[in-house]
Amino acid sequence: MSGPSAHLDLTSLRVADFDYDLPAELIAQQPLAERGTSRMLVMDRATGAFRDDFFSRLGENLRRGDLLVLNDSRVIPARLFARRTLVRERERPTGQIEVMLTAPAGENLWRALVRPGRKVAIGERLIFPSPDGGTALEAEVIERGEFGERLLRFAPVPDFFAVLDRIGHIPLPPYIHRDDANVDRERYQTVFARERGSVAAPTAGLHFTPPILDALRERGVEIAYVTLHVGLGTFAPLRVDRVDDVRLHREHYSIGEQTAEAVNRARAEGRRVVAVGTTVVRTLESAARGTGKLKAHSGETEIFIAPGFQFRIVDALLTNFHLPQSSLLMLVSAFAGPERTGIDHILAAYRHAIDAQYRFFSYGDCMFIA
Repeated sequence: MSGPSAHLDLTSLRVADFDYDLPAELIAQQPLAERGTSRMLVMDRATGAFRDDFFSRLGENLRRGDLLVLNDSRVIPARLFARRTLVRERERPTGQIEVMLTAPAGENLWRALVRPGRKVAIGERLIFPSPDGGTALEAEVIERGEFGERLLRFAPVPDFFAVLDRIGHIPLPPYIHRDDANVDRERYQTVFARERGSVAAPTAGLHFTPPILDALRERGVEIAYVTLHVGLGTFAPLRVDRVDDVRLHREHYSIGEQTAEAVNRARAEGRRVVAVGTTVVRTLESAARGTGKLKAHSGETEIFIAPGFQFRIVDALLTNFHLPQSSLLMLVSAFAGPERTGIDHILAAYRHAIDAQYRFFSYGDCMFIA
């Protein structure tokens, strides 16, 4: 069974059941001076017991033969600024708007969040200036959605991603209250990022350095990669009251032959599969629905993991701390224990983390749950 357990009636769960109070000063606004120096809260999912540790000691919390799975998606500079051009008023330019690309939707097509979006209508052209004062990109609004969502058709350019690298900004999450800086080009990116397409970092992977990965391999930990491009769901708040009404946006993922074989072999041999981040959990568990085994393929997932979910693949999880009332907090609660027990385990751990002054969210500290 790959969905929520029949023992738990999700209609009895409310999004508000996953709330907690977080002092604003614990939201990390900057990365630490050095990668790999974060604190790490270690939890026993069987009992809910937890202890304080450091990410640099991750290897001591892993076992020889563990398979560590990482998300190698690369964050693109998806935050852009444009000027509206009203076709009906003789191409008159109007005020600046912010455009956040969220997912590709076909050739020269991108889904985006537009702010302020109330007046940006279908048929309008958006002009994205280049640093030299010219025009770097042009796009037409061809579809309008809710909450500022738009579908944009860009005029073709020889290398779209090269233009983004030149004019785009790193899409820092809204709880980081500062403009992006040069340091974010490196630090809001994992050291193993390869496949371009995410508009938010798979943040559990931000802690790793090449020496840490080498040390894990020397300890007998196997390492594999999947790709899941983080999209709109990262930014969109849940706008429902009941957990069973939650619906997530689709995100593209890919699993290669070597990774599929490595996961299937680890499962067959009784070795643990350790997911680095909720994106890896969603990729592996989505791909395993039905047969319980992986095969090399690409696809899209909108899997929603809440308490009662029966995990088929993942045995341990490294994850950052997540926002109150978020789908990601629901996922880690599902992993931390059966049904409502997992919610209690996670909220107790979060209360401890707050008392102990852990750093929260994307540039913050992490948890290891096994």
